[in-house]
Amino acid sequence: MLRNFLGVTQADIAVWFAPFGVPSDVLWGYISGCVLLVIGLIKISEDELPQARGIEKIMPFGRLFLAIPMAVFGTEHLTDTADIASIVPKWMPAHTFWAYLVGFALIAAALSITLKIQARLVATLLGAMFCCFVLMIHIPNIVASKGDRFLWAVGLRDIAFAGGAFAFAASQMSATNTGRGRGLATVARFFIGIPALFFGVEHFLHPTFATGVPLQKVMPEWIPGRLFWAYLTGAVLIVSGGCLVANKKTREAATHLGLMILLLVLLEYLPMLIANPKDIVSLNYFFDTLFFSGAVLVLAAACRERTSARS
Repeated sequence: MLRNFLGVTQADIAVWFAPFGVPSDVLWGYISGCVLLVIGLIKISEDELPQARGIEKIMPFGRLFLAIPMAVFGTEHLTDTADIASIVPKWMPAHTFWAYLVGFALIAAALSITLKIQARLVATLLGAMFCCFVLMIHIPNIVASKGDRFLWAVGLRDIAFAGGAFAFAASQMSATNTGRGRGLATVARFFIGIPALFFGVEHFLHPTFATGVPLQKVMPEWIPGRLFWAYLTGAVLIVSGGCLVANKKTREAATHLGLMILLLVLLEYLPMLIANPKDIVSLNYFFDTLFFSGAVLVLAAACRERTSARS
C-alpha cells in the first residue's frame, strides 16, 4: 500500500479515526472543508463584507462555495486514491500519479481562490482542467454508454464548474483587460446556461430525483411536496439558463439561480448529509450542489464587475 508523505498508510489513518465512527476518507473531507470555511469567512468578513450592501453581501461567498468543494474533492484524491485513479483514461500511464496531482491541484486552487493569491491565473487553469475532464473522460463515457442521461449530467456538471472558474477569472481582470474578461465571461455564461437548461428539462422528465444537479440520488420521501419543488426548480433552471444563453438580464438570472441552488443545499442536501454523515456519496452530492451554486453566484459577481467596468 502506498504511503503518504508522513510515512503512514491509509489503514493507519482509518484506525486512528475509528472511534469517531466515520471513515477516514469522509472525515478528511469534512476537515478540509471546515478549514477552508474558516479561512474564507475570516478573509471575506475583514476585506469584503464591510463594503457590500443588501443582496450584494452574498456575492463574496460565491467563490467560497466554489473553493470549499474543491478542497473536499482534492482531499478525496489523496485519501481514496485507488478509486479516483480508476477513472483516469486507460491509455494514460501512471494513474496513481495523476490522481495525486489533480488532488494537490484542487487543494492549491481552493486556497488560491479563497485568499485571492494569483487567483486569476489559477482560476483560468482550473477551468481548463475541468474542460480536459470533459474531453478526456466524460465525452468518451457518454459515447460508450450510448447517451446515459446521468453521464450527460456529470459531463455538463463539470462544464458548469469550468464556467464558474472562468467567471471568477473574468471578475479578477483589471480594466485594461476588458476584452479578455468579457470573452471569459461570455464562455462562462454558455458553460453555465446550457447545463442549467439541461438540468431544468431533466427535472420535468424525472421529478422524483434530487433537485439541483440531476444525478442518481432519489429525493427522500420525507421531503414534503417533492414534485412541487422539482417542477419549481426545473422552471427556475430553464428560465435562468435561457436568460444566460440569450444574454438577457444575466446578472439577475445568475443571482436568483445561485440563491435557489444554495437554498436546495441547505434545505435538501444538508438534511440528507446529516441523516447519513458517514456516506461519501452523500458528502459528494452535497458539495457537488454547493459547487454549482458557487459557480452561478461567481458568474453573477462577474456580470456585476463587467457592468461596473463599462460604466
